Amino acid sequence: MFYTELQPTPVRSPELIILNERLAGSLGLNADALRNPEGIAVLAGNRIPEGALPLAQAYAGHQFGYFTMLGDGRALLLGEQVTPRGDRADIQLKGSGRTPYSRRGDGRAALGPMLREYIISEAMFALGIPTTRSLAVAATGEPVFRETELPGAVLTRVAASHIRVGTFQYVSKWGSAEDLRALADYTLLRHYPEVDPEPNRYLSLLQEVIKRQADLISKWQLVGFIHGVMNTDNMALSGETIDYGPCAFMDTFNQGTVFSSIDVQGRYAYGNQPEIAAWNLARFAETLLPLIHDDEEQAVKLAEDAISDFAELFHRNWLGGMRAKLGIFNDEQQDEALIHGLLGMMQKYRADYTNTFRVLTFDKPEDSTLFGTSEYTQWHEQWQARLGRQQESSADSKQLMRSSNPAVIPRNHRVEEALDAAVAQGDYSVMDRLLHMLSVPYAHSAEQEEYCAPPEPSARPYQTFCGT
Repeated sequence: MFYTELQPTPVRSPELIILNERLAGSLGLNADALRNPEGIAVLAGNRIPEGALPLAQAYAGHQFGYFTMLGDGRALLLGEQVTPRGDRADIQLKGSGRTPYSRRGDGRAALGPMLREYIISEAMFALGIPTTRSLAVAATGEPVFRETELPGAVLTRVAASHIRVGTFQYVSKWGSAEDLRALADYTLLRHYPEVDPEPNRYLSLLQEVIKRQADLISKWQLVGFIHGVMNTDNMALSGETIDYGPCAFMDTFNQGTVFSSIDVQGRYAYGNQPEIAAWNLARFAETLLPLIHDDEEQAVKLAEDAISDFAELFHRNWLGGMRAKLGIFNDEQQDEALIHGLLGMMQKYRADYTNTFRVLTFDKPEDSTLFGTSEYTQWHEQWQARLGRQQESSADSKQLMRSSNPAVIPRNHRVEEALDAAVAQGDYSVMDRLLHMLSVPYAHSAEQEEYCAPPEPSARPYQTFCGT
């Protein structure tokens, strides 16, 4: 019941647009072979690798709070690749044609959104954030029709797995107790083999997933990443960021920042992401109740206790990360007030999130929007006094800040610039240069300077779209 075996729909004239050679090598794949016609045919869905048994996975999920049946509507899992290090990775084609879960979709993908996922997912990897990755994008030579006619493409995605909260919701709703147990056992074996089967392995599964999500969401917040569509089917049990649709990085700091055109109520705004993660985890916990304890009341109590830990775990991770961004090594009770004081000023004066921390890292206060305000002068004095109370040297603090504050993020105007050049003009050099800069976000090199600049002011707020 977990999947449907299916072949990808062949495309007219596949062409390799971009190949992630470094990722291919780490997977144990031959990059040269992937560049030849047979390899490109695999990446476009025209040829099945030997031993592969493609399948579309079934899942459900809460989309903007409403439960619905879903599934891989335009994706096929080619198979699993065991890397030279012994890790197991899913290899999935996205945009490979219709499936039984397509609903009214065509099962295809446009070139722009697939390149966007390639750029953002690889940037996230370089930032040190758990994520699915992009192996390749192949053009199909066929159009897809959305609001306009667009060039089609297939993305090859690599993931620790594609097991989602929504996978458990699907089985909980339509499967048997045996199906649910089989899925939970497989997830434990795949992602949490260290979990002790005694005394309650399924409660331990919940607790471990909560820990990974608390770590992941804190990392999102620390770099100003906004996922945009945190439905339960977009939360992976592996703890990786998955499904890069209307995602974007924040320029001007604001807790209410929303980019997605479909998130009209701001459900998935930047500041709401931790609470939404906890809500999604509660939905996951509900699916596990029959496995956690035979007595429903006791099962609910155990699950609620586990979910209640998320807020503290997230807060601890986030606070530790914010201390590092400010060059602070130890803990003091007033640190949180110091951090919120800075964030409050950033929101009040519409300061750039990433660049504010870069300015602090390199002692260039005159480059900050906050410079010259009385609040900032007072805050800066408090921050310097705080650094002076720790044993580590100023040089140590600066090095910690350099490694915690990226010089470059995939700024929205730069991403759009690269996509426009690629899709409209067939010029991939702009994207190649952007990817090069994003691959070393903590280098703080001179050549990265032009990629640090925020966009020019605009009367139109930046919007992202799902790309389906």
